Amino acid sequence: MRIEKYCLLPLLLFFACSLAAQETIQPKQLEDPTKGIIYNREFAVNYRMHTHGLAFGVNIGSLQTYYRTKYWQFELGELKHAKEFRQSWDSPSSLNGRVSKAFKYGKQNNLFVLRGGLGAKRYFSEKAKHKGVAVGISYEAGATLGILKPYYLDLQAGDGNLTYSARYSESTAARFLDITKIHGASAWTKGFNHLSLLPGAHARFAVHFDWGAFDEYVKSFEGGVMVDAFAKKAPIMVELEGVENNFLFLNLFLNLQFGKRW
Repeated sequence: MRIEKYCLLPLLLFFACSLAAQETIQPKQLEDPTKGIIYNREFAVNYRMHTHGLAFGVNIGSLQTYYRTKYWQFELGELKHAKEFRQSWDSPSSLNGRVSKAFKYGKQNNLFVLRGGLGAKRYFSEKAKHKGVAVGISYEAGATLGILKPYYLDLQAGDGNLTYSARYSESTAARFLDITKIHGASAWTKGFNHLSLLPGAHARFAVHFDWGAFDEYVKSFEGGVMVDAFAKKAPIMVELEGVENNFLFLNLFLNLQFGKRW
């Protein structure tokens, strides 16, 4: 009997050590196994519509925590003046019987913008873990570079049937602003050899909705407010009665994002 006890003792010690080892090396279970950072990086393409134009851009993001993503954004867009609108005679003119083309009366420059900024997204909702809609906010600030391209019109030359293309200047002002002498807008490519730059800055804030915030594919929508401020007034229009250019552009916007995480 004493020998059996001595034989059982090592076996009991072996099983006890085995159980202890299993308990120490087994990974601890998360309180909520659906939480956690699955991806580290994010790339998305943006299509932004706002009250003074639109823009296309890209987001390059870094997922900091389950609820926070930092990103760099770069985009190209256009800002328009509230007083500019397209018009056309929609009938044959006296110039060789050709139908006049649409144009914007009083416009002297297109204002294109390059924006680059640093921003963040913060989620308040946990529905993303159920592949629902995660709700949060996004905010961004950075630099804006305005690019002014002269706007050209096809104007009647003298009293004849010939036309010539011209941009607004002191020497062309009389015909440029005489609506009876305007045959329409010149080709869009006119003016790229006379670009000028206008430095500025921008900021924006939005409510953000993401369908599955930590799925592999980015599918999000946001709406908010944005502002662009330039060093001086942006000369988009000729300043006639009731028309004034501004250095500040305040916009409401909607933004669609599609991309991928890895």
